[in-house]
Amino acid sequence: MKSMKNENPVIMKTEMAQKTNSCLCSIPILFLLTLLLTLLFSIFLLFTSSSNPISSSSSSLFNPNIPPSHQSIKVYIADLPRSLNYGLLDQYWAIQSDSRLGSDADRAIRSTQMKKPLQFPPYPENPLIKQYSAEYWILGDLMTPQEQRDGSFAKRVFKAEEADVIFVPFFATMSAEMQLGMAKGAFRKKVGNEDYERQRNVMDFLKSTDAWKKSGGRDHVFVLTDPVAMWHVKTEIAPAVLLVVDFGGWFRLDTKSSNGSSPDMIQHTQVSVLKDVIVPYTHLLPRLHLSANKKRQTLLYFKGAKRRHRGGLVREKLWDLLVNEPDVIMEEGFPNATGKEQSIKGMRSSEFCLHPAGDTPTSCRLFDAIQSLCIPVVVSDNIELPFEDMVDYSEFSVFVAVNDALKPNWLVKHLRTIPEEQRNGFRLYMARVQSVFEYENGHPGGIGPVPPDGAVNHIWRKVHQKLPMIKEAIARERRKPKGVTVPLRCHCT
Repeated sequence: MKSMKNENPVIMKTEMAQKTNSCLCSIPILFLLTLLLTLLFSIFLLFTSSSNPISSSSSSLFNPNIPPSHQSIKVYIADLPRSLNYGLLDQYWAIQSDSRLGSDADRAIRSTQMKKPLQFPPYPENPLIKQYSAEYWILGDLMTPQEQRDGSFAKRVFKAEEADVIFVPFFATMSAEMQLGMAKGAFRKKVGNEDYERQRNVMDFLKSTDAWKKSGGRDHVFVLTDPVAMWHVKTEIAPAVLLVVDFGGWFRLDTKSSNGSSPDMIQHTQVSVLKDVIVPYTHLLPRLHLSANKKRQTLLYFKGAKRRHRGGLVREKLWDLLVNEPDVIMEEGFPNATGKEQSIKGMRSSEFCLHPAGDTPTSCRLFDAIQSLCIPVVVSDNIELPFEDMVDYSEFSVFVAVNDALKPNWLVKHLRTIPEEQRNGFRLYMARVQSVFEYENGHPGGIGPVPPDGAVNHIWRKVHQKLPMIKEAIARERRKPKGVTVPLRCHCT
């Protein structure tokens, strides 16, 4: 204490000021360093996000640094007999000839691959059926041994009480197509309809299980890619999660229930974007990589049937408007064995591919266009598209209102105004998302690891998004008093 009193107060003040100035000088340096690091990190984030057209939520889904338990959905497969899935394929491959089901590609498979029974038969190459093959690839993913499924978003469990959802392994599309091919006249009847009998067997089994009784079917997942799949039991499966290509197949049923007064309304008791998942059709044309893209000579291309029903009536009007336009090709036909090469050539040599509504708002034609890097021109006011929170379709497609498209000369003039730079940007984005719409995994029978960025994983991610709503719906149903119906409300237009 004594020595401190003897020190010169002026010297002490000077030393304190120097220390203070030193500290003050370090602050702006530290601030500038922090600012520089923040700026560099922001530039990195901006670059990485701009180079990836899919949203960050989608890319983080397949981040290998995230533990599997944090990026999966637990799935239990309902214990249906093989006759309702792979057994239907056995029946199909046993058919020797049929006007609807037979095709050149399938005849070749019958003569080479199907000489002896297979545990996991191939799915038909017949385009009428192949376009709906999501049911095959999703089940194949679940049937793959767990040690090979590191890249799958779905984790298979073997006790229903451990599952987030119950997958129903019924090849509903294959069942419907078998009936349509063998006895189409009985399709909407119950007597003499093998498809109806299979639907009934599925529902009678499910309703007898504890899992269905606990949830009322709300946590069950059905694949209904064909618009007429499970047609006889649609009311019974309405509470479940339905994997559908669009809602077009439900308009007719809803019109009947509303006495024809609301043809454009889909009732909440049937399908909804809140509880169901829109999935892609299986594309029929091979993938064109951006590096193989060549200069395109035609402005607009379409191949398909001219005359359709319901919303597809627009197609016939468009056809008459466009068929004689220069740089526009309108062809009748379907990409079957004889027309496939023609479709490949037409889509790969055209800037734009027309996608008008058919019997339903969408078709596999859209996904063929994406794989062909042909810019889709969508003329369908009621269309629903898969994975819209992951893929921005406006970045590679042209959406046109039906009223505008039907104005004489309007559509072609509109497409010509889209500059080449924008067209190239569309194709660049398309090339980046082609894999999102890819089902096939390259393994015999579909048994093998799925591509982490493919359609199957994106479907399971979409189902995962429904889990909070499923749990809430089950809880609401459980607490209702006996004899009281909880109102079904859905504002999801």
